[in-house]
Amino acid sequence: MRAILLAGGRGTRLHPLTEELPKPMVPVLGRPWLDQLLQRLVRQGVTEIVLSLYHGKDVITDYFRDGVPGARLRWAVEPKPLGTGGAIRFAAHPADETFLVFNADIVQTFDLEAFLDFHRSRRAQVTIGLVQVADPSSYGLVELDDDGRVLRFTEKPGPGTARGGLVNCGIYAFEPEVLDWIPPGREVSVERETFPALLAGGARVYGCLLHGYWKDIGTLDRYLELHRHALAGRCPLEVPGRPVRAGVWQADGVRVAASARLFPPVALGPGTVVDEDAEVGPWVVTGAGCRIGPRARAAEAVLWDHAELGAGVAVQRSVLGYNTRVGGGTLEGVMLAAAGR
Repeated sequence: MRAILLAGGRGTRLHPLTEELPKPMVPVLGRPWLDQLLQRLVRQGVTEIVLSLYHGKDVITDYFRDGVPGARLRWAVEPKPLGTGGAIRFAAHPADETFLVFNADIVQTFDLEAFLDFHRSRRAQVTIGLVQVADPSSYGLVELDDDGRVLRFTEKPGPGTARGGLVNCGIYAFEPEVLDWIPPGREVSVERETFPALLAGGARVYGCLLHGYWKDIGTLDRYLELHRHALAGRCPLEVPGRPVRAGVWQADGVRVAASARLFPPVALGPGTVVDEDAEVGPWVVTGAGCRIGPRARAAEAVLWDHAELGAGVAVQRSVLGYNTRVGGGTLEGVMLAAAGR
């Protein structure tokens, strides 16, 4: 089974964290999501993976320079931004069998075999993975007939104009001939251009409702919500570390001062230090080598590796990037990245 992973976008809604870091490499529970996704795909039978790259390509190629056990890994570096459709054609062409396409910045735990069974049973040329959402205004709304064939698309309907529905979740099954519908060498949106053209041309385009966990982590709120779901057991990703009491996980080398207080749920990454009179939690995840200084407070926050809160700092509903140090004050609803990264 072959899979194309679209991993070249800029992730502008997560800036400054993604100024240089590709969004699929954002850590989830302390480890880059793309690393976790590749391992999940291999476990589900994917044997060839092509990473479509542009922004931050060196970060990804350096990280995966030794490949991925169990699958052949290669990259297709776009000469210029090609959009979702252009990137698919560039990475997949030529193709001689069914292949899968994933938006690599989507956290999901779907059954790929069931998805492919649906695609083959309908003799589809394209099958779009769908999920049910209450507010479709940030996504592509998809209408189906009783057999799952796509009738029409509404790309990102205005807020309040649609009450719930099935939306494109960024997973596709393609037959090789569909690549001929994507013009080469220019930017093409598969959602806005290719799929509507396929419908207009009478192609067999289907939508398959997928079951499992799904989260677009492209904004601060969604990224924090993913971690809340993981700590609450609503997302089937494994929380790293060992449980030391209900709702508290600690990895190797964690040091918590006797006067510090942890308010579950909290997951402390390897080597994290919590100093005297600090308060951590609820809903806090730290990466490796983090430090919560004396009298500092952190709640509903994610700290990436080697982030540090100085003495007396208060942080809430925020993300601190790699090697970021906050020296004083109160922060809420921010994303911070260390200068020079």
